[in-house]
Amino acid sequence: MNKLALPIAILALVASVGSFFFLQSSSDLVYVDVNKLLEGYKRTAIVKAEFDEKAKTMKSNVDSLVANWQDELKTYEKERSSMSKKELELKQELLANKQQQINNYQQAVQKQLVEEDKKITQTVINDINDFVKEYGKKKGYKVIFGATGNGTIMYGEASSDLTEQVLEELNAEFEGK
Repeated sequence: MNKLALPIAILALVASVGSFFFLQSSSDLVYVDVNKLLEGYKRTAIVKAEFDEKAKTMKSNVDSLVANWQDELKTYEKERSSMSKKELELKQELLANKQQQINNYQQAVQKQLVEEDKKITQTVINDINDFVKEYGKKKGYKVIFGATGNGTIMYGEASSDLTEQVLEELNAEFEGK
């Protein structure tokens, strides 16, 4: 019985050491910081600049309408003493209607900008997600976690952080290198 125990113990030791190394290599947990990828991705800056230019133009249009309305209001204030009661009522109604139209337009512009911002951000995020998926397949990772700063990953060793490598390759692909 004693002669059988030693080979079994050695076999068990070899099996446990082998399984430790096998499980260690196959359960490598890695992650990327999604916010850093989004901020560092060169396409993000380009898309944001285009969006900011469009938003600036749309806001400028609203500002022009507001300035025009304010000029009309100042003219009304100057001329109201010479107006009849009927003219006063009509001008007040016109100014109120114009103000309401400007407010509605301003709200519609704001809503459109929010929707477009969400849409372009989601497009960039989809690009990043598709790239990370292919990157993971190419590098042989079973899972790549995404840290977003809101508690999804509270801690990860620096050696498990793939953010910089992924960002470098993501930008290289975007630039066509």
